[in-house]
This record gives sequence, C-alpha cells and structure tokens, in this order.
Amino acid sequence: MKPTSLRLVAISDTHSKHGQLEIPAGDVLIHAGDFTRIGSLDDIAEFNRWLGTLPHRHKIIIAGNHDWGFQLAPEPARMLITNAMYLQDSGATVAGVRFWGSPWQPWFMDWAFNLKYPAELREKWDLIPADTEVLITHGPPLGFGDRTMNGHAAGCGELLAAIRRIRPKVHICGHIHEGYGAVTHQGTAFINASSCDFHYQAINPPIVWDLEPPGKTD
Repeated sequence: MKPTSLRLVAISDTHSKHGQLEIPAGDVLIHAGDFTRIGSLDDIAEFNRWLGTLPHRHKIIIAGNHDWGFQLAPEPARMLITNAMYLQDSGATVAGVRFWGSPWQPWFMDWAFNLKYPAELREKWDLIPADTEVLITHGPPLGFGDRTMNGHAAGCGELLAAIRRIRPKVHICGHIHEGYGAVTHQGTAFINASSCDFHYQAINPPIVWDLEPPGKTD
C-alpha cells in the first residue's frame, strides 16, 4: 500500500485570539509562536485548554517573542502544556517525519527570545539537525514572509543560510504578520502562518500543507 501524505495545519501569532479561528482537520497542528498576549501563565493555561478541544492527533508548538512565560518561568510554563509537544531548540519525530522547533529571532525591542545578530543566532541555527524535514521557527528567514508594512525585510539571514544548508521540506514561521502566505523555493515550502494581521485581527486562515511520505527528496 502506498504511504499517504501527512497533512500539516499551520497557525501562528494568534495572540490569545485562537478561539476566533476555524481550524481545519489534519494530522499535525503546528503553532509557530505568539499564542499569548504577554505570556502570562493564565494565558498559557487557557491556550492549553483550547488545544485540548482540537481533534488533531499530533500538536506541536513553539514560543514567540510575546510568550514571556517560557523565558522568565520556563519550568512552570512548560508544565502547563499538556495537550501538545513544546519544542525549544529540540525535535520530535511524528509519523516518521522529523520536526525541529526554535523560538529565537533577531533583536526586536527587547522582547522575549531576542538574540543579537549574527553570532548568537547562528549558534542556535547550528543546533538544527541536518535531517530535519519540517523546521518551525518563530521568525522568518531573510526574504521569505519577512516583509513589514514599511517594506523592510526583517528576516534572519543566518536562518536562511541554515535552511539552504539543511533543505527542509517545509519551514513554518510567523512573527511578521504582514508576511502571511506560502511560497515554494528550491524544494522548500516557506510558510508564514501568522493568524493575526498587522492590526492584530485574527483574520488569516490556517495554512494547510500536505507533506509527502517520509524520506528526504532531492
């Protein structure tokens, strides 16, 4: 029997407005960070309860720059997530597909998970295993889903270099709300799944992506 594809359902930057979204069915629900407003433990607990109402067999989340609880009180925050796998510079294998998640992004107004460019960021991206097939980061790589309202390319060049080296099948991010959308380039699907628009209105639908059966293709 021919292996079936794995359906990914990607969201990001819901900012505690996740309840306003219509979430389609799929195999793996992925949230690429900023699921809270300021990362309070109450907001994290409420988000976890919402995750528990969803039918997806697998759920993977990472933190973003608004999710302060995971930086300031990491152990209590992580203990609140019981309805998903939380990744922070770590990986998981789901249905034979290798996932990796990381919350870091270039320094932005001293928010959570900010690092100085380029050396500190390069150190984090060097942790990504070479066999990663689905890479989840909060911030976008340079040139893909990173264009701000004023036209500035806010993505990370060091992340783009890592993606070019690793060649994942899919890269999922958020952070730059205006960058919502998906494009495929040189064998990698670049997805900015920001659910909120520039005005923090949760109007962007989840992005669904069917991943071909496990095994890296050239």
